[in-house]
Amino acid sequence: MIEVRNVAVQFGSRVLYSNVSLKFTDGNCYGLIGANGAGKSTFLKVLSKELQPNEGHVVIPENETLFMLKQDQFAYDAYSVLDTVMMGNEALYKIMQEKNELYAKADFTEEDGIRAGDLEGMFAEMDGWNAESDAGILLEGLGIETAKHDFLMHDLSGGDKVKVLLAQSLFGKPNTLLLDEPTNNLDVQAIAWLEEFIINYPNTVIVVSHDRHFLNKVCTHIADVDFNSIKIFAGNYDFWYETSQLLLQQMKNTNLKKEEKIKELEAFIARFSANASKSKQATSRKKTLDKIVLDDLVPSQRKYPFIEFKAKRDSGKSILFIEDLSKVAEGATVENFNLNVIQKDKILLLGDPLKVSLIMDMINGKVTQDSGSINVGQTVTQAYIPRDNREYFESDESIIEWLSNYSDIDDQQYIRGFLGRMLFSGEEPLKEVKVLSGGEKARCMFSKAMLEQPNLLLLDDPTNHLDLESIQALNNALKDYQGEMIFASSDHQFVNSIANRIIEIKEDNTIVDRRCTYDEYLDREYGIQR
Repeated sequence: MIEVRNVAVQFGSRVLYSNVSLKFTDGNCYGLIGANGAGKSTFLKVLSKELQPNEGHVVIPENETLFMLKQDQFAYDAYSVLDTVMMGNEALYKIMQEKNELYAKADFTEEDGIRAGDLEGMFAEMDGWNAESDAGILLEGLGIETAKHDFLMHDLSGGDKVKVLLAQSLFGKPNTLLLDEPTNNLDVQAIAWLEEFIINYPNTVIVVSHDRHFLNKVCTHIADVDFNSIKIFAGNYDFWYETSQLLLQQMKNTNLKKEEKIKELEAFIARFSANASKSKQATSRKKTLDKIVLDDLVPSQRKYPFIEFKAKRDSGKSILFIEDLSKVAEGATVENFNLNVIQKDKILLLGDPLKVSLIMDMINGKVTQDSGSINVGQTVTQAYIPRDNREYFESDESIIEWLSNYSDIDDQQYIRGFLGRMLFSGEEPLKEVKVLSGGEKARCMFSKAMLEQPNLLLLDDPTNHLDLESIQALNNALKDYQGEMIFASSDHQFVNSIANRIIEIKEDNTIVDRRCTYDEYLDREYGIQR
């Protein structure tokens, strides 16, 4: 169990939250949610005591352990995969290191022997003899095959490193486990395994995630960071959303009734206060009026963008035909990829992210193929949102100048309209694009895509850097979109509600092409029911 008492955090004049008192108890999984910038990751740092709050404190019982998933992929490059995982149990790993150092001594003394005996006793009590096999089980569950267990971390891909660090956080079975975006870079099998692990985990889990399906699957409670506070709700994400909307509507309805009553009383007082026969009634109503207090509806930190993709024209019958597409690039090889896009296709591309991104780049013309052909219909207009958008934002231009480059209409108000949809208001469109955050860059790319009025969308991991509110807005927009699209995403609920065709590129470049939903595909191909 972990307890938060009267915690307040602020940076300069900006208050993230104040007077927060919460208890996180064993056997529960808490989904920590909130708008981008609300302070979710900051709160995890407060819980792990990496950050000292301005007021209040965090109470962790002396005999209990806490572990936080670290996202620094390079911190363990000099260590083996197995050693990195076993470092998740710091006390056990220190014992193992000291044992190895003692037994490696050329002049092993009697004193060393006594110390070694003590260490062996502690090692046995901590089930040290099973440490390597336990670490191996975690790694295999997350998709790191046995052959890689002795590799140095330096030699792993970024995705595999994330899996190893996740295994490290799980290894020590801490009393409190803090996970910040644990499903990032995980394939569907690894996510399904992690879901089952958390569901059966006997201790406390606190997780930050933008994956609504994951939150619904594993969470027993939701800790909502909003209104400069943090409140815990029982239930999963969907239950929290319905409850929070109902509570907000009830407050609005109560205020509306109070406002109507205030108007009625004020009208009576104004009419009869000067009337001697009615003066007592007017005075009585004045006292009633003074007692009516409207509920203080503090503005939410959540902002909902308006996303809508309207095609300028129909794509026609000939949309996109790819034949024997091949390309060798750094980190990825595409061989003999074939695709025929027909009307109403919303295609989810599955496979190695580098390979998927390479295919998207070739379709968009950003990269030239080594061989094969790409034929785009004459009436097709593309909009592309790549996984890595940094090269789009290297200029000194302001946001509005940047977006104007993609518009046929030279009208600042027109351009500002598309920026406003993505929550750029006031002076914000005058910011230089090179200083924007990842979330701001993503919003710029969606403004650009809406402006281009495409009938073919190419979206490579479009929910990256988006908060839950923006993901929901994008989700709704793509469900309503009347054009064709090819996209890649690991957000289960997002893809399952949009895709009507699944294409998976296997490691050996063979292709599986199915017209079905994502859930149906997982069941048919992998026997996974999520």
